[in-house]
Amino acid sequence: MFLNTTFIEYFILKGFSDTPELQIIVFVIVLFIYLITFGGNMTILILICLERHLHTPMYFFLANLSIIDICYTTSMLHRIFTSFLTGDEKISFRGCMMQAFMSGSFSIHELYILTAMSYDRYVAVCIPLRYHLVMSRRTCLVLASLCWVLGFLFISPLSWILASFSCYTSIEVDHFICDVVLLMKMTCSDITVMDLLLFVEGLCLFVVSPFLLTFVSYIYIIMAVLKIRTTTDKRKAFYTCSSHLTVVIILYTVNIIQYMIPSHPDYKKLYTLINTVLVPLLNPLIYSLKNKDMKNALRRRSSCCNISISLI
Repeated sequence: MFLNTTFIEYFILKGFSDTPELQIIVFVIVLFIYLITFGGNMTILILICLERHLHTPMYFFLANLSIIDICYTTSMLHRIFTSFLTGDEKISFRGCMMQAFMSGSFSIHELYILTAMSYDRYVAVCIPLRYHLVMSRRTCLVLASLCWVLGFLFISPLSWILASFSCYTSIEVDHFICDVVLLMKMTCSDITVMDLLLFVEGLCLFVVSPFLLTFVSYIYIIMAVLKIRTTTDKRKAFYTCSSHLTVVIILYTVNIIQYMIPSHPDYKKLYTLINTVLVPLLNPLIYSLKNKDMKNALRRRSSCCNISISLI
């Protein structure tokens, strides 16, 4: 369906599948996982706020990561829930542009917060005696603020140019979200500048820069661990990085797979669904199951709740 008008009021998101039965199955699964993801990340946030011994740089960045995961999944999935419950597949032009902006910015936020966390682990393992001096409250606030600002700053030019386009070949978007790359392919405007921005920012700033910074941090961490004489101390040093390293490996593996999968729309939808639903779910699970401080804090708060309930 080609449009002769110069202004788009709305798009139609076709969803994950044209089969109603499959739509129901996807909705139930996605809603179930979203509730677990939201609950897990909210639990982490509450524990970090309530437990004074968790008021450290590592858990400060973990709290930021939990906020990002909650915002990312909510901004990406709310249209699936709304469309299924109301039957309305329309999304306004502004709403579509906002979703594309938010999903892109939160993806960048996550990469850079994980990079800041890798620097925190580098300081903890390589220069432990200066840890509290280097990772001061001011340093943590500056690093976290920089991560948030960079995410919004890098995606803003792409979103602004995309929002300025008024000519599209169709109002039907073969996806369950408003994807920047897909919308670029649908426009009949000149996208030369956007292609250049997407290549420069996407390759150099979104992926390569945080990856290299994280990689270099772990090179120094590995070198420092290898210099430790006793096996017990080596295990302790590596254990402090294990949760973060697991999350980093999973995230970058998923991002690499993104560029290796076929360009068929169904594969792209499946990848986006995995990246949107499963990856944010893994973060609270990994940090809860692999982190003794988090498990102990959860036990203490659970026992306090049980005592309060028994008294009532």
